Amino acid sequence: MTQPPNGQVPPPRGTVQPPPVPGAPAENAWLGRPQRLSAPQRRSPAAIIGVSLGAVAVLVLGLVAIVALNRGEATVAGTNPQTATPSFNGQNQLPGAGGAPQSGTLAPDNASTSAPTATGPQKILKLADHPILSDPKAGLQNKVCTLPAWQSTQDGAQAFFTAASKCLDNAWGPFLEAYHLPFTPPALHFPTGTSFETECGTIQVGIATAAYYCENNLYVPFRGLQTDQYGNNPGVYLALFAHEYGHHVQEVAGLMDAAWQKIYDAGQNSPAGLEMSRRKELQAQCFSGMFLGAHVDQGGSVTRDMYNKAWNDQETRGDNTSHSHDHGTNAHYASWWRAGATSNRMADCNTFAAPSSDVS
Repeated sequence: MTQPPNGQVPPPRGTVQPPPVPGAPAENAWLGRPQRLSAPQRRSPAAIIGVSLGAVAVLVLGLVAIVALNRGEATVAGTNPQTATPSFNGQNQLPGAGGAPQSGTLAPDNASTSAPTATGPQKILKLADHPILSDPKAGLQNKVCTLPAWQSTQDGAQAFFTAASKCLDNAWGPFLEAYHLPFTPPALHFPTGTSFETECGTIQVGIATAAYYCENNLYVPFRGLQTDQYGNNPGVYLALFAHEYGHHVQEVAGLMDAAWQKIYDAGQNSPAGLEMSRRKELQAQCFSGMFLGAHVDQGGSVTRDMYNKAWNDQETRGDNTSHSHDHGTNAHYASWWRAGATSNRMADCNTFAAPSSDVS
């Protein structure tokens, strides 16, 4: 299970005015007024000498002012660049409160080109119209997956699923990254008791919880695998594990968050909420089928026998077996897995666009 993302309201992006251009007059400053000219008046010799001495004094004061200004400029030029006021050209504006330049404005000349941005990989909170489901040619590459021989022990199962996780990383990682989605492998856990703790709560191990996914964590309790029933049947265990990994694909892509938001809006146990849960689970089934279909007969450990046994096992799983209403009937559980296995096309796993009759 995954909780919906917390709502984030961006801060207001108010406009910040630039500082005055250096050397420009301040607003409403006195700019000087035209002087009225009159005919020159005759002056006495004493007045002329006084005026001359005054002119010399003004010249000396002017030289002192120029020296003072030059020293002031040198002080500014030597200011620490970490604290200096940024310079601006023309009508450039400071970035808005959101931290990035607003549309139609420019950043300061000395802004760092390595400043953090929101252009990195991001989840896309969409369902039927999600980009990874919209390309009719999108699918997984055919690859070799090498696994250790299955052993029905705690250590043997852990080794098998750890290797399988690497194969799933290599299959889904490049695919998701090609869509600029923030892929990271899930963390693996192998509980040994009859229950285990997750961020989604305490989970009881049983027929409906052979494996479990919650918030980038994939749990495989050995007691839930029912090895006494399935024995040495690695194809069944691999398909089960690939289903839970399919939930991680949904999580990374943003499908999981978008689906849970719909479930919470409708009510988790409401007809609409249960249907959305089934759409989510049946898509993970389809992703599981895609993985096995892309890796069978490639020269690795996924043999045709493993594939065939996984194919037949899907009819034994679903709401008819678990007596729930949130995963889909056994028939639909099998049909969606087989759709992914035979076509290896993401568009064929778009359970969110399917009619209600196909996700009952």
